[in-house]
Amino acid sequence: MGGFCPLDARDLSYKPIELRRGILNKIFSDAKQALAGIIKSGQVFAVGGFGVCGVPEALIDAVFDAGISDLTVISNNAGLDGIGLGKLLAAKRIKKMIASYVGENKEFARQFLAQELEVELTPQGTLAEKLRAGGAGIPAFFTKTGVGTVIAEGKEARHFNGQEYILEHALVPDIALVKAHTADHVGNLRFRYTARNFNPAVAMAGKICIVEVENLVPNGAIHPDDVHLPGIYVHRIVHNPHAIQRIEYRTVRSGE
Repeated sequence: MGGFCPLDARDLSYKPIELRRGILNKIFSDAKQALAGIIKSGQVFAVGGFGVCGVPEALIDAVFDAGISDLTVISNNAGLDGIGLGKLLAAKRIKKMIASYVGENKEFARQFLAQELEVELTPQGTLAEKLRAGGAGIPAFFTKTGVGTVIAEGKEARHFNGQEYILEHALVPDIALVKAHTADHVGNLRFRYTARNFNPAVAMAGKICIVEVENLVPNGAIHPDDVHLPGIYVHRIVHNPHAIQRIEYRTVRSGE
């Protein structure tokens, strides 16, 4: 079942004719259909997840299959080699990463050290706030994080209450790829435990937000007090009930 929704309801220059006709279907049959007509080479993507937790793998695989390249990707890290964003990195589809952590991805580290990949390392809290600010319509903010380090080089500095702060600019990616546990048909979302991580901020920041969900429920099935992210931020939904549950490090208790 395909569908259509306004690509950015926050853009007042966009006239959602279908919405005025009462047609609002955010549900798409698969990841390929959900990305059709809106992704292209050279775009800026923001991708939710932390390690292998809360990563929209089906959507990333569809981006890979689409063959687009020259991408700038905003994500806490690039996951593992050959998995998720690691596939795009290995295929040299990403020209720049805006991330907090090179982590356990050996190809990410190799490309970074070989200067084959532009990397903008960003403190984790700053990265989260850059995305949240972008979604809230705040163009920039001051933070103490990074003062006196290479992070502050070339950035405006000001003093507040005797303390130095640096100016950081918000991030507003072209496309946001998000993983959620449950969605209703209008896009209200619930995330599961730590899989929430960067996903809500990524969803808020994107001009177009596509969500991969494990459970799709009727409207009204999620109590309003249990909505982690309102559907106004969500443009397209893909139901993926058989997502792989990956474990980055398996830790078990030693024998007595």
